[in-house]
Amino acid sequence: MNLLIKNATVVLPDGQTKTANIAVEGSKILAIGEAPADFIAEQTIDAKDMLAIPGFVNAHTHASMTLLRSYADDMELMTWLNDHIWPVEAKMISNDIYWGAALAAVEMIQSGTTTFADMYGPFMERVADVVTESGMRGVLSRGIIGVAPDGEKKLEENVTLYEDYNGAANGRIKVMFGPHAPYTCPPEFLKKVAAAAQRLGAEVHIHMNETKAEIEQITKQYGKRPFEYVEDTGLFESPTLAAHCVHLSDDEIAIIKKHNIRVAHNPGSNMKLASGIAPVPRLLKEGVTVALGTDGTSSNNNLDMLQEVQLAALLHKVNEYDPLAVPAFEALKMGTEYGAKAVGLDGIGRIAPGAKADIVLVSMKGAAWVPRFNEVSLLVYSGSAADVDTVICDGKVLMQHRELKTLDEEKIKYEAQKCAERLTK
Repeated sequence: MNLLIKNATVVLPDGQTKTANIAVEGSKILAIGEAPADFIAEQTIDAKDMLAIPGFVNAHTHASMTLLRSYADDMELMTWLNDHIWPVEAKMISNDIYWGAALAAVEMIQSGTTTFADMYGPFMERVADVVTESGMRGVLSRGIIGVAPDGEKKLEENVTLYEDYNGAANGRIKVMFGPHAPYTCPPEFLKKVAAAAQRLGAEVHIHMNETKAEIEQITKQYGKRPFEYVEDTGLFESPTLAAHCVHLSDDEIAIIKKHNIRVAHNPGSNMKLASGIAPVPRLLKEGVTVALGTDGTSSNNNLDMLQEVQLAALLHKVNEYDPLAVPAFEALKMGTEYGAKAVGLDGIGRIAPGAKADIVLVSMKGAAWVPRFNEVSLLVYSGSAADVDTVICDGKVLMQHRELKTLDEEKIKYEAQKCAERLTK
């Protein structure tokens, strides 16, 4: 379908803004400004007083964890996981994964996210169903815990997920391999994951260096820090997305650069779980791709990527005592363009001719948007998820004027609540 967005204030790839029309042909942006004379719009959206930005890319989350929002708050990570989260997750059935992911999709669309990288499981095919139905993009991996009795089965489930769904939903689904973390995946098991991923040509999504405790555990067990230990297994021979990366040595940063490992920074989750502050300004200066993720909603507790953009801009300023540590536009790129690079997707994260039409229109009609000296600064420091008016992914309108077009919000909330109550009784 041909779509014309009129009179938008467009955030361009260089951070400048201009008022212009955006012509969308099929799934791609055809032109910014004047469309070709033979372009005929089948739908027109008036975007006066709206800021057009690329759809947010949530580079690390656990979508179906929406069912555990507010269930176990204010705890240390390993207590939270071992005593509360993992026991409930072990009871999840197919419908739990589906309705939890559907609830996540509602929240993500309403806050301007068009792409999410999800590591969870089992039944990741139900998350694929949600991606297909919602119109979003999903980069999916089956979370694999190698020390579990059924670790080998989990690995095979990831292989099957890749074979059945990579490239599905008109290319909107991508599948990665999801070894959970070095402390849950021993060396010989990681070698098996590496071999499977390399055989299929798949990428890898893994938690790395989230807490000091896990680093101490790995170092004591293997005599090496986590990145050094994992490098020896061959896992990083596949393109890798590493979530968290809070506590890094100089040698580990060198490994990240050597293997072009992309980092998913999760400021909200890291703050809530008191995990620490990742060295983001240094990583950016050294040319590492640093994206943003929300993590799951029981450690955040929302899927609001604009909030993560704001946190990234503010947290590193105060940590570095430097107001220039992460400027507003750099933070926005972490949530959009760098996110696209982090999850290995070409053609998204920018508003430019030839790019995929993943576009979010943010209303600038509220009092917090006046005066408008700098629209990007206003978005990052003043905007909120409630300002998101219209969401377009792959050229299809998923929400317009806050009305969801592909999902039944009330039914999803009702079913998700039922699932959550059953799981946590």
